Amino acid sequence: MAGKKASQRQIVASIRQVKEEGHRKGPIVGGKFAQVSGGEITANVEKVYDGGALTPDVLCAPAEIGDITVTRHFDVDRDGGALRQLRQVVGQVYYDVSIFTLDCDLANDTADRIYHRALLVGISEPDGDSASGAPATFSLTFSVGAVAADTDG
Repeated sequence: MAGKKASQRQIVASIRQVKEEGHRKGPIVGGKFAQVSGGEITANVEKVYDGGALTPDVLCAPAEIGDITVTRHFDVDRDGGALRQLRQVVGQVYYDVSIFTLDCDLANDTADRIYHRALLVGISEPDGDSASGAPATFSLTFSVGAVAADTDG
């Protein structure tokens, strides 16, 4: 019996502005993002060798979550105004970043992962190429502190 595997097209993201005390509120960036990457969880542990030992003792260390990048095709009407505003507030505004695994009908509004209070740390602007008809994309990168243990909000 086959498992319930997901294709990459079923994994999408959305962001929601957060008002953080002492920080500006970022612009609304509606809709879903077609690509999401990052969020790897790692710990930089230390390995300690006692004198003469062939194998180390591994010391525990705090885990860190890598930056999350969300990407989508640039729509001038939907994204143009938000991007103009976002350029001015990189490093200053927080968003909740929600990751969804949609079903085969591309429905399901229950987030699998939520990164609360993710700081916007980068924008990759849409690239241009006068010899190409490929769609332009843009990306937003967020620095995160933790992934929510409960995705109910």
